[in-house]
Amino acid sequence: MSAAALSAPPPSPEEELDRLLAVQAPGVARHTLADGRTVWVRKAGPRHGRWRYWLMGVVSDLLRLDVLAPIPNLGGQAAIATEARRLRALHGAGLGVPHLLAVRADGLMMSDLSGGAATARSLGDALASANCADAALVLWRRGLEAISAVHAQGTYLSQAFARNLVLQADGRVGFIDFEDDPGQSLDLPHCQARDWLGYLHSTALTLRSAGAFDDAAAHWRACIAAQSEPVQTVVRHSARRMAWLQRLPEDRRWGRDLQRLQAAAALLNRAV
Repeated sequence: MSAAALSAPPPSPEEELDRLLAVQAPGVARHTLADGRTVWVRKAGPRHGRWRYWLMGVVSDLLRLDVLAPIPNLGGQAAIATEARRLRALHGAGLGVPHLLAVRADGLMMSDLSGGAATARSLGDALASANCADAALVLWRRGLEAISAVHAQGTYLSQAFARNLVLQADGRVGFIDFEDDPGQSLDLPHCQARDWLGYLHSTALTLRSAGAFDDAAAHWRACIAAQSEPVQTVVRHSARRMAWLQRLPEDRRWGRDLQRLQAAAALLNRAV
């Protein structure tokens, strides 16, 4: 290696982003930089198809619940701009989101929440592999506490599903996936209630399977009672609209999506 190469400064984050975007397909991918850091790069792609939002759209219309209405991901540069803006805002509030390292119109590069070489594990994966009811309940309560901490800062997430909550090496729960912004169409209480409904929708069935449902209901009741009155009002209204879903049979023939809705409705109504 030449002396010039040895003395050359390392590439900047912007240069690294340019290099990675040139070889990466649209979407998000994990990369390891020359200095050993793990990063994630999101490259602008086409708008997500409407079919991805079909079920939530049907449910929100059927239940007459605006809080459940899907927030379309516009894709392309609009999604990149939205994620960059939300990452900056949430990071500025001291919340556990990836650090935005570089951004341009067609892509962005962000840190990996694991803080090391291994990819951080999602709360959803950890819950699914919990070996007993107590272990599942401990993990689930970490999600409750993490979302409450976000709301205490006067803000909200985008898709508060368990798969988007990340268990970090330092013990904190972090958050990913901010390509859409519910705040562009909903007020703050509805955005925060939407976080709770998303979390329950993605975890209630797992809690039931783990035998932790009844204990979780008690913690959920205490958690929602500590939220602001406007958020409680939206949650109570949602619970009433969803109450009839509890009468659906707990049957796999209904499909996993409807099973999740049935379990979420049952857990939601334990608190109102």
